[in-house]
Amino acid sequence: MLIDIKARLDEEAIQDLLGWAVFPDPDHLAKAVQRYKDDADLKLLGYESEEEIIGLIGYHYASADTIEIDHISVDPAERYKGYGRGMILELLELEKPTVLQAETDEEAADFYRSSRFTVESLGESYPGVERFKCTYFVDDAEDE
Repeated sequence: MLIDIKARLDEEAIQDLLGWAVFPDPDHLAKAVQRYKDDADLKLLGYESEEEIIGLIGYHYASADTIEIDHISVDPAERYKGYGRGMILELLELEKPTVLQAETDEEAADFYRSSRFTVESLGESYPGVERFKCTYFVDDAEDE
């Protein structure tokens, strides 16, 4: 079940999870934490299992009907069990957007492909680092 964890950003466990979703650098984590604290439009939900937060999903509305995922992460010990996809499905049910989008690196692009997102290359954002735009159209998925 997804619960609001924005007020728990100072907890080590929450920061550890968020750390898996940002560039592996303490400054990037600190900036991400501060963005969630400062921006009321950014939402941060945690996936709770057996009274522990084992995953999180951070997002905002890019437009009235489009949600952009800023961060998604699952505890490494709990990966490959469907929690990431489960968080996306719960988010779709909770917010009911028409479109769900994310920008990611090559490592995470396969996760989005397997979750029925359309994945397209954005090219290299800087030398040697390709970025991808991942888009999930709710109406298309419901037609299948």
